[in-house]
Amino acid sequence: MADWELIYEREPLPGSWNMAVDEYLFLLAQKSGLTYLRFYTWLRPTVSLGCSQDISKVLKLEECRRRGVDVVRRMTGGKLVLHHLEVTYSLASARTDLFSPTLEGSYRLISEALVRGLRLLGLPAELAASTPSAYARSHLPCFAYPARNEVEINGKKAIGSAQKRSGTCFLQHGSIPLVKEAELLAAVAYGLDPVRADSMTSLSDELGRPVSYAQAVDHLIEGFKQQFQAELAARQFTPEERNIIEKIENRKYASWSWTGERQEPPRFDF
Repeated sequence: MADWELIYEREPLPGSWNMAVDEYLFLLAQKSGLTYLRFYTWLRPTVSLGCSQDISKVLKLEECRRRGVDVVRRMTGGKLVLHHLEVTYSLASARTDLFSPTLEGSYRLISEALVRGLRLLGLPAELAASTPSAYARSHLPCFAYPARNEVEINGKKAIGSAQKRSGTCFLQHGSIPLVKEAELLAAVAYGLDPVRADSMTSLSDELGRPVSYAQAVDHLIEGFKQQFQAELAARQFTPEERNIIEKIENRKYASWSWTGERQEPPRFDF
């Protein structure tokens, strides 16, 4: 039996559900010893906040409401991300033999798999060498600058990722824009300089042609297979699992006490 399982979500899903699924996979990886790779996208434009961000410092909430932009808070850290016309990946595992026991080591290995996938798509992707110090200390959105070991194309940030660890187990997920939505991001987030907005990019911008969700996912899956010499067994959630995910969603990711006030509910167990 393959020790990797692939969850390939073909249809767009609400943000609160997406975040609940990622947390479920993080909890499941701690119990099962398997590695879970998931690809998904978003039903509506959705801002995700890092777990520790102060919403009042980074997000124009009224503008989100006016424009129909949903808001969720991730279980991972990092900076504000606008999700919509993109591929989002997540990977959950407790295998230190495969991913290394450190955040930096596992982050780099996953980035290398993503680079492979983008190169198969025809893009000159590579890893960023360093993080600008001013960006690290700022409240700027995630895609304002590439950080160390993140994926960039022609010097522009192509993927923004974040990781959560508990002991040897981790969840890493990240945003891969198919279409640049700099105007919407600048409208709902604080601090994005128009110059930085103009330098943002997407897979379609860099290839000079439209890239579909399915095209991108197919190449990214192949990148992970090659990087880790992995066999991926397709997985779908059972009704019992979907019930657990719904409980996580209702208790946490659909709740304003978590999204707006950073009040984390008791850890869910199953």
